[in-house]
Amino acid sequence: MKRITLTMCMMLLVLTASAKKAPKYVFYFIGDGMGVNQVMATQFYLSDVDGNLGYSPLCFTSFPYSGLVITNSANSYVTDSAAAGTALASGKKTNNNVLGMLPDKETPCQSIAEMAHEKGRRVAIGTTVCIDHATPGVFYAHQASRDNYHQIGIELSQSGFEFFGGADFHTPFDKDIPDEGNYVQAENAGYTIARGYADYNAKAKSAGKMLLLEQNPKSDHYLSFAIDRNENEMTLSQITEAAIDFMMKEPKKGFFMMMEGGKIDQACHGNDAATFIQETIDFDNAIKIAYDFYLKHKKETLIVVTADHETGAVGLSNGAYRMNPKVLQYQDMSEGEFSAYLEQKGREIGDILTWEEVEEELKKHYGFWDKIRLSNKQTDKLRTTYVETFGMGPGELKEEEYYKVDKMSDEATRIISEVAQISWGTGTHSGGYVPVFAIGVGAEFFTGQMDNTEIPMKIKQVAKY
Repeated sequence: MKRITLTMCMMLLVLTASAKKAPKYVFYFIGDGMGVNQVMATQFYLSDVDGNLGYSPLCFTSFPYSGLVITNSANSYVTDSAAAGTALASGKKTNNNVLGMLPDKETPCQSIAEMAHEKGRRVAIGTTVCIDHATPGVFYAHQASRDNYHQIGIELSQSGFEFFGGADFHTPFDKDIPDEGNYVQAENAGYTIARGYADYNAKAKSAGKMLLLEQNPKSDHYLSFAIDRNENEMTLSQITEAAIDFMMKEPKKGFFMMMEGGKIDQACHGNDAATFIQETIDFDNAIKIAYDFYLKHKKETLIVVTADHETGAVGLSNGAYRMNPKVLQYQDMSEGEFSAYLEQKGREIGDILTWEEVEEELKKHYGFWDKIRLSNKQTDKLRTTYVETFGMGPGELKEEEYYKVDKMSDEATRIISEVAQISWGTGTHSGGYVPVFAIGVGAEFFTGQMDNTEIPMKIKQVAKY
């Protein structure tokens, strides 16, 4: 009976979607690691900073249709980004670490981006991480392992998609492959490479296909966290603006666009609450660009916002029946950046930092003792951690998923979460729900509980790919 009911529901969806005019312009936003509590914490934070007990809606949480998404992979209740991305791109479950293929690691899964391109739509793929990372990669590549970065980059050039935007290509793990290989492949395939938003504006008019990368990419090939970013660094909003501009060179064709807020996940792997909140706000700012486009093309546009999985098992309270998220405004750099900052300060003075010097930096960059009252226990823990970190010279760094930090930076970030009363269950992914929000043509189909594989299939049916 259950199988019959589900089949009937899907048939009804197909018939209803087929009867309506398909959206000409489709935006697909994926917040990597953005579970429901990441979204709620951000709304609480914005309200608390304004002095209100409540929540301040984000642009995407104001969309009229929403639902909850189940994220398990084919071989685990807790998915990785490759398997989750494959589900969101193609509607197929696969094993963790497999990218754009079925669990047999041989059968490719066609993505909705590839379907859209076959139907004559222009396609844009953008992200805040490397352009050959798991989530962007599943929309154009098919590899037995997400770590095959060079091969994924080759498939990028072979895709023929009109626009790609991100930090850079990832350095190949195979040391025999030259770093510049993927750039040469892209140029040979007709892509104009622009470095930074200003360079894009200078080159876009004459370009047939565009590969927009960061002007001065970091060594890890990701864009900077929003909390660390300087005014010369590229943003997801700029990538989204550039993509829309480039797609609208041929507006009659319409487009499919996927934009990923990839560093929400990275902040949550480090249990860095202030940083993930700023990343979520930054992600929402990019969605506002698409929403402005929607307001001009309401009868032709669909926007879908979701996530691949939750990261960190974020808890909204640590058992005290209250939260204090506004204190997170006093942290002005990510834990990784603060760790590098302390290391640089030590180099500048040519000596080990004293406790008094570290204490002053904690006041300046976390607000401790100055704007945030700490308990004696918390202060004592920081002093003990100082000795463990600097007492015998630079100590061993703690390995996070995407970066390394010293113990002092890690402890400071843990304590500010504790003061904000945000708790963490893990430093990896969890199996929790993620949200989906939608607005525009066909948005009404994105409601209720659904599996992640259903989202691209609904887009496919609504957009008639």
